[in-house]
Amino acid sequence: MAIELAQVYTDFAGLGALRARAREDRKGALDEVARQFESLFTQMMLRSMRDASFGGGLLDSRNTEFYRDMYDQQLAVELSRQRGLGLAEVIKRQLAGMQGRTGPGRSVQDYRREALPAAVQAAAAAASERVPSAAPPAESAPPAESAPPALDGTPETFVRVLAPAARAAARRLGLPPEALLAQAALETGWGAHVMRRPDGASSHNLFGIKADGRWSGERVSVTTLEYKDGVALKTRADFRAYDDWADSFEDYVRFVRDNPRYRKALQATDDAGRYFEELQRAGYATDPAYARKIRRILESGPLRTAMNTAGEGAGAG
Repeated sequence: MAIELAQVYTDFAGLGALRARAREDRKGALDEVARQFESLFTQMMLRSMRDASFGGGLLDSRNTEFYRDMYDQQLAVELSRQRGLGLAEVIKRQLAGMQGRTGPGRSVQDYRREALPAAVQAAAAAASERVPSAAPPAESAPPAESAPPALDGTPETFVRVLAPAARAAARRLGLPPEALLAQAALETGWGAHVMRRPDGASSHNLFGIKADGRWSGERVSVTTLEYKDGVALKTRADFRAYDDWADSFEDYVRFVRDNPRYRKALQATDDAGRYFEELQRAGYATDPAYARKIRRILESGPLRTAMNTAGEGAGAG
């Protein structure tokens, strides 16, 4: 009668029965022994995967780590009881080859000392055959794309990083580039408060454009202020996310030009202040002081100084 593998990893009675059967019939116990070794190998693999992760969550503690380890150990037992990783057969062949060397004068302890490293070596060899390489050699890997430059919340960095994209977008709208930079500065606090994705990466959303039904790209969900009857209220909303800053400027141009309600604003681009007043009147923002705040930034010393440093000039409209 075959011995069932321990149902849980704490089933020491089951392990004791396996040792007793091994003493009586080593050949008949090979299946169970091989599955036990496979279970141990699976536990080591799971632990290595955990150690290589980026870390736990904010609510993790020693207690959660303890129960997570219990779960991993039980998972290893369950995997070995089912089809396993395919290592048990290799381990069984390795152990079977050792049985002939366990003659008189050799104790069970001798057998264990030889069996464990042999089983581990067999499991490692089998795993290397069954598991493909996770990544190509370094020399054949494509070069990583450089990340978009970061904004540090200062007008100088803000203008230096964004001025090229602002020039291109402003040219298509008929606005001075500093007008778009002033609007983006208001929306993001000079880049210090750009909305972030769940993993902490930047959304590169410079103009607070929401992700409505017309948007099929990536999005981020954040808490924002909306004004209703002049009162600021916190609400949760989805916003568009972009690959880089240039994408944000390009989408802003499309958003304004493709929306009929901003037609009057586009007819007033020869005067940046009037452009933002028409933009606000058409419902671009719910803040009743939106246009006034942008004009204040547009005429401010920090923006003019940063524009001059960047060689752009400060001719606000």
